[in-house]
Amino acid sequence: MNVPSSLSLLRRLLLAGCLLPVTASHADTVAWVGGHVIDGTGNGVRENTTILAKDGRITSVGPAGDVNIPAEASRIDVSGLYLMPGLINAHGHLSGVRGLESGHYTRDNLERQLALYARYGVTTVASLGGDGPEAFALRDEQDHPDLDRARLMVAGPVLNPDSPEAAREAVTEVAASGADFIKFRIDDFLGRGRKMEPAIYQAIGEAAAGQDVPVAVHIYELEDAFAALDLGARHIAHSVRDRHIDQPFIDRMRDSGACYMPTLTRELSTYVYESAPDFFSDPFFLREADPSVLSALLDPERQQQMQDSEAAQTYKAALPVARSNLKMLADARIPIAMGTDSGPAARFQGYFEHLELWMMADSGLTAAQILGSATRDAAGCLGLENAGTLEPGKHADLLVLTGNPLENVANTRTLVDVYIAGNRVP
Repeated sequence: MNVPSSLSLLRRLLLAGCLLPVTASHADTVAWVGGHVIDGTGNGVRENTTILAKDGRITSVGPAGDVNIPAEASRIDVSGLYLMPGLINAHGHLSGVRGLESGHYTRDNLERQLALYARYGVTTVASLGGDGPEAFALRDEQDHPDLDRARLMVAGPVLNPDSPEAAREAVTEVAASGADFIKFRIDDFLGRGRKMEPAIYQAIGEAAAGQDVPVAVHIYELEDAFAALDLGARHIAHSVRDRHIDQPFIDRMRDSGACYMPTLTRELSTYVYESAPDFFSDPFFLREADPSVLSALLDPERQQQMQDSEAAQTYKAALPVARSNLKMLADARIPIAMGTDSGPAARFQGYFEHLELWMMADSGLTAAQILGSATRDAAGCLGLENAGTLEPGKHADLLVLTGNPLENVANTRTLVDVYIAGNRVP
């Protein structure tokens, strides 16, 4: 995880700021003119391209001279800049955390988190568990052309029933609430908890199939990943970390059509504060960081506790296994959906999504594989028909950067503007 020099990054940001005109936050018709467009379809960079959007939806993408821009459109000159689809976090959380404190599950705090995600270019977040009525309301209110914060999908509570009968009742209740997913865990958390019994999670899978709600399963061990696939899980939430995967697992993933969410930054967060992380000096991180939170995380006593934590050190040792397994699955063309498990304390929403991309690069994935996992592939895994690419009919959710992320995925740090439904994020 290489952190760029502060001076170099600030110069690029200042330069980009000078290039971009001030535009209205809300406009019926918007044209981004003359940019280098990475539309997310796998076609590489389209030079000197114009994107036209009306009422929050893209209506045209084509060579600058071929797109008819209405006179009333708000024109944004993006010559020399790179445009790409907004990032999609397939495994995040809206939570009651503020700073390092829990207990703040309010609409205002959830809106703050969605705005923070958006400022970092994360235009859609799937909150996989712990979602209350406030999150459901925000999800239900987002389909309008004035939206300027991240879109949201919700799973409701993380299910933990104590019997098959209770499992079926819980699934029925969550499905009736309108949740986008069913979420539960098959994990004993390194022996510190009790793993859900097979009869119970099989009942969850059967009930969810009957309700036609996709299932996301938190796993740690390879054996439990197989069990999740056997019960019909659509999302393997977190990497297999106890051992290296094998060809039978790759084949099983392919046959199932399920998606894999690596969440490398989740593993990182369990031990990285044993000392000062490199990203604590990254201006891209510091622009949104709370100094009081950083001070608390740098407390020597807290760092020593993490150094002495058996769980933290076990997760630290598991991260290379997770990276190797991700590389094998990506090379086998198993669908990878970028996810971070951000939202709990010290898993920094917005920044951790970029950090996840950079860690995927360190794991050996190509920039094209990584960007696909965070846009088109994540949208496909989540069943989002109107997101993930810059094509007519899709949401006008896009990022503006000064650097080409297909040349180096670390160029996502050069983010200078974010648009959701064609509206510039404040």
